[in-house]
Amino acid sequence: MKAIAVGKSLAISKKHSVEICSFLRGRTSEKGKMLLERVLTLKTAVPIKKFNRHVAHKPGKMAAGRYPINATEAILNLLKTAEANAEVKGLSQPLIIKEAIANQGSRGWHPGRQRRRKTKSTHIKITLESVEQKAPKTKETK
Repeated sequence: MKAIAVGKSLAISKKHSVEICSFLRGRTSEKGKMLLERVLTLKTAVPIKKFNRHVAHKPGKMAAGRYPINATEAILNLLKTAEANAEVKGLSQPLIIKEAIANQGSRGWHPGRQRRRKTKSTHIKITLESVEQKAPKTKETK
């Protein structure tokens, strides 16, 4: 069983979204929420690995990093939605962020005077799965 949350045509940067999604993938949902809240308070930077040209180094175990506030807020809301979906489906805690995918959305024109500029738009999909606890193996006696 999985819980999925999808955000379509969010007005956030695709580049920042890709980096945040790779930052979250494979972590528990509680740890992911805690990290995103620390990014919003500028205590933890998101490591920028792919789109890192002219990006300054940040303290910690990373090289290039940034604090993408708008994208972080949108993804945090989507993660909370995915957790609520998991609760409705009856998935047990802890939940692992199995998929966090950011794709390019449609590019519309900016409103007002047309200066040949287009808006940013991103589609994001977050999938949560329950961690299956393995039962301890018991020795069978003959």
